[in-house]
Amino acid sequence: MNVQAEISLYPLRTEELGHAIGRFLSALNAAGLAVQPGDMSSTVSGDVNAVFSTMGAAFAATAEKGQVVLVMTVSNACPSAKHWKE
Repeated sequence: MNVQAEISLYPLRTEELGHAIGRFLSALNAAGLAVQPGDMSSTVSGDVNAVFSTMGAAFAATAEKGQVVLVMTVSNACPSAKHWKE
């Protein structure tokens, strides 16, 4: 099953937000997920198992370098035209 997730990563207690967010999104891209960055949130699509396992690994790696909050909304009813397969 394919899903689409809207995600927002918030690095805490740092003046430089871009490094943590960039590393996080790069990890998702490297795993083969379709990532569409936005100004306030990003959209990630792919197989449900790949999305959840990759998101967990990317969060753990990012959290090792500093405190972060991840907000994620996941849907199997919002297909991404680039990544959706029947």
